[in-house]
Amino acid sequence: MDGYSFELITGPMSCGKTEELLRRVRRCIIAKKKVKVISPDVDTRSKGDYIESRNGLWLDAVKVKHSIQILSLVKPDDEVVAIDELQFFDSNITKVITKLMEEGKKVIGTGLELDFKAEPFGQMPQLMCIATTVDKLHAVCMKCGCEHATRTQRLIDGKPADKNSPLIMIGGDETYEARCIKCYELPDNHHEKHRTDLKVLPFSHR
Repeated sequence: MDGYSFELITGPMSCGKTEELLRRVRRCIIAKKKVKVISPDVDTRSKGDYIESRNGLWLDAVKVKHSIQILSLVKPDDEVVAIDELQFFDSNITKVITKLMEEGKKVIGTGLELDFKAEPFGQMPQLMCIATTVDKLHAVCMKCGCEHATRTQRLIDGKPADKNSPLIMIGGDETYEARCIKCYELPDNHHEKHRTDLKVLPFSHR
C-alpha cells in the first residue's frame, strides 16, 4: 500500500501543477483506486464542480470552503485524496493532511509556494515541511523565454501590479504570468509617492 504519504507539487503559475496532479490521479483511477478530488471554493476559474488544467484536462471535484470539511468528505474506502490550490486553504489544512496520512491515505496536492509579492503563500511553508515528497516545477518566462521561471507576475491593465494590491485576485492568463527572477517586477507606488511627498529641509550650521 502506498498510503501514509503526501506528494506536494509546487511552482509558479503556468508551470503545469494541476496538469501533473491530474496525471497522477488518472494513474490511480486506472489502477482502480478510489479517489476523492477536492478544490477550494475561492478558486472560481472553473465554473463547475471540477478542476481543470490549462491544456483542457479536467476531473470532477468537490469544492469546500473550510479545510476541516475535507475530513467529513473523505470516506474510509477512499485511498487517494487529491487537493488542488492548497495555498487558498486556511491554517487547519496542515492538520487535515496530517490526519489523512495517519489514516493511511495517499494525499496529492498542488499549491503556489510564492504569492505575487514573491513571499511564502499561506500554509505552503508548513505543507512543504510535512510532505513526504516535494516536486518544484518551473515555467517558461513569458517575458524573456528562459525555462527557469519561478515567480508569479501579477498584471493589472498589462502592467506589473503594485505590491500594495490585494493578495487574493483570482485570474488566468490575463492577470498572471510566469516570470524568471530577472524579469519579475514588484513596484511600490505607495512608497514612491511617499518619497516624493517628503519635504527637504534646508541644511544649516548651528
